[in-house]
Amino acid sequence: MHKIELAHTFADIIGTTKNKFLVSFLLLTMKTTFSIIALMLLSVSNLFAHALWIETNTTGKAGQKQAVKIVYAEPDEKPEKLADWYSDVKEFELWLTTPDKQKVKLVTVAGEDHFTSEFTPDKDGVYTLSISKAAKELGGSTIYQFNAGAIVKVGKSLAGNEPSFNGNEIKVFADASKSFKANQPLNLTTILKDKPTEKLHVGISSPSGWNRNISSDANGVAAFTPIWPGTYKIEASTSEKAEGDHFGKPYKAIWRCATLLVDVAQ
Repeated sequence: MHKIELAHTFADIIGTTKNKFLVSFLLLTMKTTFSIIALMLLSVSNLFAHALWIETNTTGKAGQKQAVKIVYAEPDEKPEKLADWYSDVKEFELWLTTPDKQKVKLVTVAGEDHFTSEFTPDKDGVYTLSISKAAKELGGSTIYQFNAGAIVKVGKSLAGNEPSFNGNEIKVFADASKSFKANQPLNLTTILKDKPTEKLHVGISSPSGWNRNISSDANGVAAFTPIWPGTYKIEASTSEKAEGDHFGKPYKAIWRCATLLVDVAQ
């Protein structure tokens, strides 16, 4: 049936009094269908705006315990309760890479809306914390991979101050040799599959609630100027077409995100 014929047919139905019930039924069905689609889209949008975050001081001292906290949340919202974390994301592993590139799996303890952990630096240098967790459940036909990192500088040594100490497929690197200050340019490096990568989407959330979206340049650099002192939440993300099998289900794409907290002084 051609479009014009279809339009006339529908108009004839509406114009016929005895078909008012059918018209009402059709309109109600259409409205219900659109509502369901809208709710599904909203649900997916809210679900994957969340990310894993490693919260810890960006500096530490040799011989003193360093507290670590892991949450699953949107940058400007309260952490989700563990019972509400997507799929099996809460079954992540937390890894510590020491300045001499020793990799250690840290024990995590579950709370109501977060996990805690700790480690004790035994020498000066840069310590890297990392998480990489691909959710078991697909989002449609897409794998959702959540990555998080944290960089802790201990003393004056810069041993371990390298992006490669974080083995995740996607990561954000902040040079520990730099001192970040308000109203001064701040450069981060976005890395995908061991290479600085351009055109990664980078979301920036400031301590004041100011948000900004930027893209990494040809050298993988994401640059911005922080206005306020405090902790900035950085999230880089990208998607790629890829096909395969994930826990017995076929996928056609992979979405990856990486988070990092950066402290900015006055």
